[in-house]
Amino acid sequence: MTYIQKGSAEYIKASLALFFGGFVTFAILYTTQPLLPIFSKEFHVSAASASLTVSASTRTLAVMMLIAASLSDRIGKKNVMMMSMLLTSILAMAMAFSPNFLSLVLARTFLGMTAAGIPSLAMAYVAEEFHPAGIGKVMGLYISGTSIGGMAGRIVTGVLTDLFSWRTALFSIGAISLLLSMIFAFILPTPRHSIKKPLNGKTALQAYAVHLRNKPLMALIALGFLFMGGFVTLYNYIGFLLSEPPYSFSQSVLGFLFIVYIFGSFSSVYMGRKADLHGHALVLSISVALTVLGAVVTLVPSIVVNIIGLSLFTFGFFGCHSIASAWIGERANVNKAQASSLYLLFYYLGSSLAGTAGGYFWTHFHWLGVITFIVALLLLSFPLIGYAQKQLE
Repeated sequence: MTYIQKGSAEYIKASLALFFGGFVTFAILYTTQPLLPIFSKEFHVSAASASLTVSASTRTLAVMMLIAASLSDRIGKKNVMMMSMLLTSILAMAMAFSPNFLSLVLARTFLGMTAAGIPSLAMAYVAEEFHPAGIGKVMGLYISGTSIGGMAGRIVTGVLTDLFSWRTALFSIGAISLLLSMIFAFILPTPRHSIKKPLNGKTALQAYAVHLRNKPLMALIALGFLFMGGFVTLYNYIGFLLSEPPYSFSQSVLGFLFIVYIFGSFSSVYMGRKADLHGHALVLSISVALTVLGAVVTLVPSIVVNIIGLSLFTFGFFGCHSIASAWIGERANVNKAQASSLYLLFYYLGSSLAGTAGGYFWTHFHWLGVITFIVALLLLSFPLIGYAQKQLE
């Protein structure tokens, strides 16, 4: 058994497939995020309630990832990821026909269940199948797919919503994703380093227990809650800020603001490579500091400065996510899929819980309250990084 080597045909196919996997999952998962102000008005619900179209998905996604990791031990990582993408794409198209807000939230809840395959297994696939020397860069390529998918999904949603309707937008994203899912299934190399195991509840719990007892690893895993909690909170409510006077932006303009995700696509690869060279803790701490600075900059009441702040915030966040993902993949000596799933459990619980809690701060304290909440979350990451560095490196 050999690793996938850089420069080989397998490397190109696997990297492209993982890019598509991240693209599809995150284009669909967060496609409703720029539509929150529309849902709030059309269905007569609060900002926090509208955010359920995002958090309902991420909440079930967080739980299902634990099951997906164990299921992959039985039927294989590629099979689980392939089925996840296909089912999620089909459900995304069906979601466009939701007759009311309740059915939309329910559809998004089920979508979170089907979408769990890629985020729960892609990190483990990279850690097991690629040569260890290049894991940081490959992880960055996968995460760049998530950032570009998130960006493209939001931009396309904004434009199609203005031209047609939000229903047309959601159906179109699902159709594009279905095509990319088929390509993924065809080109992703079959895993060679994973060993299929019987699906056993006791064995699965034991696999997670190994990591839960590893305090330094759990410190890294907990970072996911803080990083994603802050990130989703900002992007959930900035649409409300910019749709109000003095900005009063249209849905297309709000969608195009997500083009700053391109900075995340760059930083996930760039900062991942820097972490390979200079150490995880140092580069991760720098990434957190950049994320905090970007959030604070958005307090300036200028759209130009807001975009600069968003760009810096996004650059820092994707650097954080890329480095933490690679660090966990390297330090989990056994049951890598379960370690990845635990990290992403915290990651998406942050998205769900903090993303909804941000609605309270928006309603009662407006944008200053939202940013204060985000900065508080991010600052908590520094002691966790320091502890992990002391114990692991």
